[in-house]
Amino acid sequence: MVYFVQGVLGLSRLAVSFYLKDDLHLDPAETAVVTGVSALPWLIKPLYGFISVSVPLFGYRRRSYLVLSGMLGALSWSLMASLVDDKYGAAFCILLGSLSVAFSDVVVDSMVVERARGESQSTSGSLQSLCWGSSAFGGIVSAYFSGSLVDAYGVRFVFGITALLPLITSAVAVLVKEKPTSRSTGGHNLSLVGAGFFESSKQNIIQLLGAIRQPNIFLPSLFIFLWQATPHSESAMFYFTTNKLGFTPEFLGRVKLVTSVASLLGVGLYNGFLKNVPLRNIFLVTTIIGSALGMTQVILVTGLNRQFGISDEWFAVGDSLIITVLGQASFMPVLVLAARLCPAGMEATLFATLMSISNGGSVIGGLSLLPLPLLGLLPKDIPDTKPDENGDVEMKSN
Repeated sequence: MVYFVQGVLGLSRLAVSFYLKDDLHLDPAETAVVTGVSALPWLIKPLYGFISVSVPLFGYRRRSYLVLSGMLGALSWSLMASLVDDKYGAAFCILLGSLSVAFSDVVVDSMVVERARGESQSTSGSLQSLCWGSSAFGGIVSAYFSGSLVDAYGVRFVFGITALLPLITSAVAVLVKEKPTSRSTGGHNLSLVGAGFFESSKQNIIQLLGAIRQPNIFLPSLFIFLWQATPHSESAMFYFTTNKLGFTPEFLGRVKLVTSVASLLGVGLYNGFLKNVPLRNIFLVTTIIGSALGMTQVILVTGLNRQFGISDEWFAVGDSLIITVLGQASFMPVLVLAARLCPAGMEATLFATLMSISNGGSVIGGLSLLPLPLLGLLPKDIPDTKPDENGDVEMKSN
């Protein structure tokens, strides 16, 4: 149910994009920064693991934090629906909403990883398929309405509806089977909990650093980061398709519906045919094919598809379908790999760290920061071009 809610929360994604573009009049670069900031909570997921383990609320390490996460998400989207009217407020509220989802994600991830530890690649793959299939199904439920509701009632209405969804996470928290701990944050033992938190966190960090230094964990982690850090043009393409191609919110909602179905198909493809295939083979094939298919955006931008009699709308739908199926099928092995790398005793912490590394790569890809280390290859001076008296161009350095 928690993974399902994560998928359903996609209801607000188009509303946020149109709110930033049309209501706040942000350009693509500013939009990329705002969305990048909203991803920050996903980069520090190990911290949530430390907190939930070391500081039980009201005697529970999981139930109470799921309740708190749901309430925080409801608050953030309620503020978006009523009070927020500038980019800083929007960034803050989106950040809070992202924090609520990330924290609940760590809690349920820890439960999944505990079940997956020691299991075969096939069993672990089936478990991850169930989780991500639930998220994809949630995306299907909300996908079409994400655009049509924006068209019919506006972004504020969509934010208000979205505010109700995190409360599902709070409600289902009572279903978590968990024995109460002897410590809680109530009353006189709050200071003891705080001291225990710092001591436990210190030990966890030492243990975590020791685990990451191991080549069998460090090298796959590096691969995951670089694999996710490939630059993408999500924000720029949104502005291009809405401003230049005239795609409406309703149509983009239909595209989102297609991609949500495609995600579910990708999970099914992996679970049905690929979960027993060696991970290296999957990464090799999907990376090569994905790199080729990723260039299809150039066809849409240049309008080459229309020369073959394919409308922009149909090309966008087909392109999204194929790329999403492949992307989801190729991401599933990342989850399985991360779950299987986790040693006993620190499953939740290390899995959260590996997912934070993956998310960090994705953020860098969204902001296109990968070329920054290569700036030293550029010349320090920018030459001016100035025609001489004979009409020839001479270079003059500033």
